[in-house]
Amino acid sequence: MTNVFADDCLAGGTYLVTGASSGIGRATALLIAACGGRVIGSGRDEGRLAGLKDALPGTGHVVSAQALRDADTVTDWVKGLVEAHGPLSGVFHGAGVELIKPARMTRQSDLDNVLAGSLYAGFGIARAVSQKNTMVDAGSVVLMSSVAGATGQVGMTAYSAAKAAVEGLVRSLSCELAARAIRVNAIAAGAVETAMHARLTRGSGEAATAEYARSHLLGFGAADDVANAAVFLLSGASRWITGSVMAVDGGYMVR
Repeated sequence: MTNVFADDCLAGGTYLVTGASSGIGRATALLIAACGGRVIGSGRDEGRLAGLKDALPGTGHVVSAQALRDADTVTDWVKGLVEAHGPLSGVFHGAGVELIKPARMTRQSDLDNVLAGSLYAGFGIARAVSQKNTMVDAGSVVLMSSVAGATGQVGMTAYSAAKAAVEGLVRSLSCELAARAIRVNAIAAGAVETAMHARLTRGSGEAATAEYARSHLLGFGAADDVANAAVFLLSGASRWITGSVMAVDGGYMVR
């Protein structure tokens, strides 16, 4: 990945990245470090987190294996990280799970699983950064959403509901944190070629996958495409942007 940002644009800041062990979260953690930020990387796979830590440029980075299942636990976890490593300059919440299942087959356990990583964990982060001394004034919170939060697709009822809820959280939280100049935004991603994308398209067939790619005017994206948007929103360049949902979707939603 070629860094298009100044290599010191995030210098001096500490940034929590969830979902950092793979895909978009990993790409974002690497780019934050390349821009001079200190990364606290979180994920569920300790081995992959250790690999991430070794790959991060610079020094002082830490990793914390954590299953993000409910708001209370996540709030306490974030506060513990701050006690150990100092206040956060930014958060990129990239953790989440996918689900393609018709509504008629979706169980409560499915809903709990999908909502846990995206919404419940996002709310736990929101509650933590709302409290004094957890995030510096003029900090930035970026939550991952999806085009599924604003568009309909067969089999995506639970996932779409989770992402739409994240976008609602962003809008109201931005109002609550504006007095401290803390910005809150979301990124609505289209189809990005990650391991999750491979799982979602497996079994679709070559023709169906090609048609799905054509629904994105610029084709499928890469994790770095989203990481670039995330670093922009974490940096001072976005100082006048809050409560927004940035579409990073290769033109999917204009079709």
